[in-house]
Amino acid sequence: MLTGESGSHINAGVMPQTPPVVAAAAGDGLQRKLGLFPLTNIVIANMIGAGIFTTSGLLMGDLHHPGVMLALWVVGGLIALCGALSYGELGAAIPRAGGEYAFLSRLYHPGVGFLSGWVSFFVGFSAPIAASAIGFVEYLTRAYPGLLDLGLLPEPFEAKVLKKAYAILVIAAFTFLHTRGLELGARVQNGLTALKILIVVGLVGAGLAFGKGSLTHFAAAAPFRFDFAGWKTMGLSLMWIMFAYSGWNASAYVGSEVRDPSRNLPRSLLLGTGIVALLYAAVNVFYVYAVPPADMEGVISIGGLAAGNLFGRSAETVISVSISFALFSSLSAYLIIGPRVYYSMAKDGVFFKAIARVSERHGVPSRAIVLQGAIAAVMALVGTFDQLLTYMGFSLGIFPILAVIGVFKLRRTGLSVVRMPGFPLAPALYVLFGVTILVLAFLQRPFESSIAVATALVGVPVYFLFKRSSNGPF
Repeated sequence: MLTGESGSHINAGVMPQTPPVVAAAAGDGLQRKLGLFPLTNIVIANMIGAGIFTTSGLLMGDLHHPGVMLALWVVGGLIALCGALSYGELGAAIPRAGGEYAFLSRLYHPGVGFLSGWVSFFVGFSAPIAASAIGFVEYLTRAYPGLLDLGLLPEPFEAKVLKKAYAILVIAAFTFLHTRGLELGARVQNGLTALKILIVVGLVGAGLAFGKGSLTHFAAAAPFRFDFAGWKTMGLSLMWIMFAYSGWNASAYVGSEVRDPSRNLPRSLLLGTGIVALLYAAVNVFYVYAVPPADMEGVISIGGLAAGNLFGRSAETVISVSISFALFSSLSAYLIIGPRVYYSMAKDGVFFKAIARVSERHGVPSRAIVLQGAIAAVMALVGTFDQLLTYMGFSLGIFPILAVIGVFKLRRTGLSVVRMPGFPLAPALYVLFGVTILVLAFLQRPFESSIAVATALVGVPVYFLFKRSSNGPF
């Protein structure tokens, strides 16, 4: 994700020569009010989203081995922690809103920062909105399967059409909600986030304490071969898992509003990521304990299936409905944050000028919100859930790697404000795993991965198009 501002005043490849914190605080006009607790909450709330509720069944469909799946979730958590260590150092040195947009603009070139914003337009926000909407429909129709059998079209064509239609209706409803003003949208968002965290903790606690599952499910595994095909499968699986972990860098996006950023920002990243990594491991133990691996395979609404196996059909309905509405939290958050990124980019002259207009009545960038919702609706219409996961995972894996490499530049130029532990091992491991995952995933899913690469490359001429005019075209 990205919540950025332009770094176009920085010369190509040149870091600012004034002390980073002073330089960052001087030009933002935002108040530094956020301490450790709210920052950690931001990280946790951003990480726990559609991924943990939807990907494990798809993973089991490819891996057929609960032990390998659990090991990959742990590896994903370690990769995220390595990234959090690196971003802690970057965020302390460049404590400004924007995450990769701010880091890459200042570490390398404004054009690189723009490309991260360009990719976020399609992938960081639009695709996750579509995925969250699809996940919502999967859980809701698990609870109420009659919603897919209205007798309007022949089966099974009707079920496919209705799933797409419901997903688009959800996107349209939340797009309309957020064009009505920020206050109402924020109240809805806070309630949904609390529900999401409560569901995760409640499911794991009640399921493992009182559920009627079986530890023998962990042994019911098909043989896994660690040949090249197996490594490609694991690479793709890790990429999907890293989508579930996306948000480990969330507090870096509000760097301009962090109190004592050299202290609070790195700690929030590590605390939030560590807590979620433990929760994710526990949730996947819960899934396998509740559902035999063969029954997990390909199931998107895995949380509802697990609850049904442990507590019966009534619990399956209640939990499925609860998770479906909890997925609104992620969808809603993307519709709050994303359009404001494009609004800021438009104000800086590197995005469509019309997007910079704010609704006089509601005080929100309504055109940006509608544009975001429209693109998300198209993605929900044309893409399947696993295609969206691959597209998102590949695209979102590129720019954090470049940002983490920037830690070495900070150290070399003496601009690190806080020297995080683990250097150089943590950033090196993040880069190594990140590149390896991208290569293996490309080999396993070349079509979706190629579209992700093309999305980034198209941004190059678009950047120069916008830069031709200081006010931006259109």
